[in-house]
Amino acid sequence: MTEDSQRNFRSVYYEKVGFRGVEEKKSLEILLKDDRLGILPPHHESHAKVMTYRKEQYSDVLHALKVIRFVSDTTPQVEVYLRMYQLESGKLPRSSSFPLEPEDEAFLAIAKAMEEMVEDSVDCYWIIRCFVNQLNTKYRDSLPQLPKAFEQYLNLEDSRLLTHLKMCSAVSKLPYDLWFKRCFAGCLPESSLQRVWDKVVSGSCKTLVFVAVEILLTFKIKVMALNSAEKITKFLENIPQDSSDAIVSKAIDLWHKHCGTPVHSS
Repeated sequence: MTEDSQRNFRSVYYEKVGFRGVEEKKSLEILLKDDRLGILPPHHESHAKVMTYRKEQYSDVLHALKVIRFVSDTTPQVEVYLRMYQLESGKLPRSSSFPLEPEDEAFLAIAKAMEEMVEDSVDCYWIIRCFVNQLNTKYRDSLPQLPKAFEQYLNLEDSRLLTHLKMCSAVSKLPYDLWFKRCFAGCLPESSLQRVWDKVVSGSCKTLVFVAVEILLTFKIKVMALNSAEKITKFLENIPQDSSDAIVSKAIDLWHKHCGTPVHSS
């Protein structure tokens, strides 16, 4: 992919809405706050008023959690976000000592990564909340299909590698939750994660499949040398970070190769 085409959706989008020369750290924040996630309305003149409401709602929910002693000033911020989300969605457990559900662990992983990208706590909560809601609604039916799609595209790219995974009985034990439910939060560094989440937010959860495929292709020699499902999974859960940007760039190339260029290909 050329540097010009790398500008893809993000650069075109920013210029369309009037943002030029945006700092990398702020870019995802701006993208996530566009109207597709429902944090702010499409009418710019309403933004200030709506953000005031959002801040008030944040304060009210946080206060309620403190009153019922579910959180305190010493509660880790990502846990505060989780409890706020649970309260607003009617899923707050009867006690804070109850064990976390898998969906809660996924929320915390996404929240921890998002916290590194977005400085303001109110903005951060709303972005996490709406991002997770998008995964749970828009992509609810698509996400369970991604492991099968992963197998399909890996077979097209490197059937020998897929055969090795099958011989090791590893296909069903790959870290699909880390890849597809947590959207690689806790797997990729935030700088790489932003580029993946850009694609997810702009309409293509299938991007996650190609990131997973490219991880396997990038570390093919290492994976082929491992002879058990447990060893393969353990390695894939803790891949070296220094190749992440290249992995994401190649994954986006794969996405274009197999799915074309439409922004909203899902």
